[in-house]
Amino acid sequence: MTAKVLCIGDVMLDVVTKIGVLPSQINYGSDTPAQISTHGGGAAGNVAAWLTRTDALATIVGHVGNDSAGAALVSEFDALGVRHHNLVVDNGHSGVVVVLVDPTGERTMFPDNGANSGLHIGDLPELEGFNAVYVSGYSPLDPLSLPGIKEMISKIRAAKIPIYFDPASVGGMKEVPLDEVKSWLPLMDVILLNEEEANYLTGTSDIDIALDQLLEDCQTVVIKRGSHGAIGKSRGSDSVSVPAMSTTVVDTTGAGDSFAAGFISYFATKKDLARALVAGAEVAAHCVAIVGARPRVGTKI
Repeated sequence: MTAKVLCIGDVMLDVVTKIGVLPSQINYGSDTPAQISTHGGGAAGNVAAWLTRTDALATIVGHVGNDSAGAALVSEFDALGVRHHNLVVDNGHSGVVVVLVDPTGERTMFPDNGANSGLHIGDLPELEGFNAVYVSGYSPLDPLSLPGIKEMISKIRAAKIPIYFDPASVGGMKEVPLDEVKSWLPLMDVILLNEEEANYLTGTSDIDIALDQLLEDCQTVVIKRGSHGAIGKSRGSDSVSVPAMSTTVVDTTGAGDSFAAGFISYFATKKDLARALVAGAEVAAHCVAIVGARPRVGTKI
């Protein structure tokens, strides 16, 4: 059975700036040599793109502007095989994020949400045929999109389609009341987040305690641990840990999104947590070995 996944959220143009020095050594107010490239980005867009490198089918729900960046993003989705619906809007410019990548592969992001703001229920396609929905936390964190996202979630839940949720960055979550973010969790079936986000939502740095706290709100929790792999747990079962796959790290941008794609493509149809975690780690290993958050058209997993 093929996973058919609807991805809701942000679609961005990433401007990746690779520097050869640590951030503390940047010549502020002057020049610092860099390698600069542009790539498709945004958490929802990235998950949809990596899903096409698995055996899943992906549809994106998001907005890009009617500008050159938007044209490039639409063209990339078409080339990768990502389906889309009402993607281009006339009001607002395409979202752009400047990604600063240091010599260790660590990335720091400066996002401009642009046309991603204002997602609404009219953007949601017919739900028949989908067996999984991914929601990027960046959308409900945007006050202009929150009402529309809540309406979408209500309709998806009524259709009994499992929702996979990534609450996005701690920096983003700090822009809204913590209780507001926590109120979204019981609406989700699976939460995928990193350790820092798990610590922020639960108030504990103990990963096992964090898992159990989050499981009070949803059926399955996956915590991504970067180079240490990932750990997951479903209600009524023991936790499962997998290591990261051995690879050469070039750029960690999109690592969590690619992991989510690999995980969802397997778990949505087979419900095998351990194997789904491995599938996520496999896709993430391909992502961190290239510059940018998305696969190339010829990328094979």
